[in-house]
Amino acid sequence: MTDDVRALAERMYEAFNARDLAAAEAIFSADFVSHPLGTVGVDSVVKAWSGLHAMFPDIQVIVEDMLVDADKVAVRTSLHGIPAGVEEQVLPSMMEIFWVRDGRIAELWGLSSLSRPGR
Repeated sequence: MTDDVRALAERMYEAFNARDLAAAEAIFSADFVSHPLGTVGVDSVVKAWSGLHAMFPDIQVIVEDMLVDADKVAVRTSLHGIPAGVEEQVLPSMMEIFWVRDGRIAELWGLSSLSRPGR
């Protein structure tokens, strides 16, 4: 199970970086919950990804560390492609924890150092 969970998490980041919004349907459960955003459903993922891609057209999420324990994944990432001046000299980063149920990401908890206008 650990290898499948790791592969799913890797697939999620690959889909984000490739701007493959359609892949969200196969990666996230229909009742997916994003605790940081307070949203539910795959459409909320597509909306969040689209917003980040529009705000930062060159954004790429690079996995720095990934730990898998049964059906949970903890990931530390750095965000590349953020224009200079938006985040000073330090690359923004994220810490995320996913819970996988029935082969799909069902819940996400996370923190980000990325400042987003209007938030």
